Amino acid sequence: MCKVIAIANQKGGVGKTTTAGNLGIGLAGKGKKVLLIDADPQGSLTLSLGYSNPDSMEYTFADVLASVITKIEYDPFEGILHHPEGVDLMPGNIELSGIESTLVTVLVSREQIFKKYISRLRDRYDYIIIDCMPSLGMLTVNAFTAADSIIVPVQAAYLSQKGFEQFITTVENIMDINPGLYVEGILMTMVDDRTLNARKVIKEIEKDYGTRFSIFETVIPFSVRAAEISALGKSIFSHDPNGKVSRAYESLTEEVLAHEQN
Repeated sequence: MCKVIAIANQKGGVGKTTTAGNLGIGLAGKGKKVLLIDADPQGSLTLSLGYSNPDSMEYTFADVLASVITKIEYDPFEGILHHPEGVDLMPGNIELSGIESTLVTVLVSREQIFKKYISRLRDRYDYIIIDCMPSLGMLTVNAFTAADSIIVPVQAAYLSQKGFEQFITTVENIMDINPGLYVEGILMTMVDDRTLNARKVIKEIEKDYGTRFSIFETVIPFSVRAAEISALGKSIFSHDPNGKVSRAYESLTEEVLAHEQN
């Protein structure tokens, strides 16, 4: 059984891409077959895994989606890259912006395009992780429609209550289209527990959303070492294997695996 997880938040800079990459590599380290999909036109996940110029790539996620939209036959495994740390990657780049504009004009089942593609990959992988763009546009809606669950990284330094509530409302609306969708958990990221504000944000999340959604026991601490990995093209497990962020992502991996046993 393959599980599809969307990593999403309407706000950028919350550790979304870092979580997608490190959770995927963490799961691969446990013997799972993992595909990462970069569904962000910025190509941040592709960049963070060491592919330095996503916009010059010959074949990316945008090309796949274009084939699905136009109903042209395609090889679902074309363009998938194999990363040295054991995960596969379907790269993304700026061409996804054009795909998002195209999706708006699709008349029938426009929110199902991701799902049609991913359905052809499920037999190959244990986990498919989608790194979503920081918005609530058609690409994100497609990711939610294709996913089994959503992990929501939230930075423990600033919380836009209005924006976050809008995000949650969108998730709940997508559940009408995808009844099996659920929030796997809210993940607190970049936590500096020495600051009063970080503790305040965590308490606000627990108070306002703890009764509606699961909150991961794992918190991802702030670390300069973690901020370095995007430029190095490797995971935190390779860059700083004994560091606090590496231990945190190891713990998150264990929590996600434990959910499958419950």
